[in-house]
Amino acid sequence: MAGGIGSRFWPGSRVHRPKQFLDILGTGKSLIRLTFERFLNVCPAENIYILTNKIYREQVKEHLPEISYDQILCEPSRNNTAPCVAYTAFKLHRLNPEANFVVAPSDHIILQENNFVNTIKKALDFTERNNALCTLGIRPSRPDTGYGYINFDDEIEAGINKVIRFTEKPDLQRATQFVASGDYLWNGGIFIWKAANIIQAFETHQTEIFNIFNEIKKDLNTEKEQKTIDLAYPTTPSISIDYAIMEKADNVYTIPSEFGWSDLGTWNSLHAEFEKDAANNALNSDNILAYDTRDCLIRAPKDKLVVVKDLENYIVVDEEDVLLIYPKNKEQEIKAITKEIKEKKGEKYL
Repeated sequence: MAGGIGSRFWPGSRVHRPKQFLDILGTGKSLIRLTFERFLNVCPAENIYILTNKIYREQVKEHLPEISYDQILCEPSRNNTAPCVAYTAFKLHRLNPEANFVVAPSDHIILQENNFVNTIKKALDFTERNNALCTLGIRPSRPDTGYGYINFDDEIEAGINKVIRFTEKPDLQRATQFVASGDYLWNGGIFIWKAANIIQAFETHQTEIFNIFNEIKKDLNTEKEQKTIDLAYPTTPSISIDYAIMEKADNVYTIPSEFGWSDLGTWNSLHAEFEKDAANNALNSDNILAYDTRDCLIRAPKDKLVVVKDLENYIVVDEEDVLLIYPKNKEQEIKAITKEIKEKKGEKYL
């Protein structure tokens, strides 16, 4: 999935250049490139499909020249994750009724790639043998209020647990209780299932989405596909796969996982993953001079000299046309601020 804007990562992530196409980690590779290369250890390039917005079609091809245009599925509108999962499931089911596949965001980081690949293969084996909707749950390292949580039950087989319930972004007190209990995982947004089984779940729990794609499925994988999708896709409800299916279905399972995961959803999460100096500052350049400054994330063009003094727990992001200086503990407000900026300044800075 590579169609999001990443508005909580503004002003680094913009509408015309969202974070999946950025080299956030300074590795010389974009997040979508890193994700693609990671999945080459699971399946060949021709089995990897990218679901994105139409405006990013050429950017996807630029970052992933190995794939064909047929592997880039283009949404004409942003309707959250449930419609894009349904679209992909119906398309793959038409190609192969036994298709077993992974749904993964293109903009997460995974530090322990071998553990990740082994966990994915374990999940694929489980969903191949069972009518199961599987999600990877991340063992929490802190009570983070920016993540959804998965409450899990006993193992039904080695390393695989039944899901009891999902809780979306709890307050700090509840998040602290969840982590202390040991019975909760972060919802990593990585799903594994057979196409037939997730289609069945849509038929049961999201009839409207099911009916839309069931009606147009004959055009999928034909020359009519994009024209048909352009007409039908915007009519689907805008809803996440979590709300649409995962919170309703009774055949949901999770694999408690540890592979150095971060969704890089916010500047704070980047601060947590980035190399830091002795004062816990994450600085992306040797040209940043920080005096009596602690617990900050500071990013600027590498040829710009930046001098900061007496700053604590702040985000500073210089994108040439936009300078963001914001308290790190209030970063959840940034997404809302971009809406106000659009009202006052138009879309120039978004």
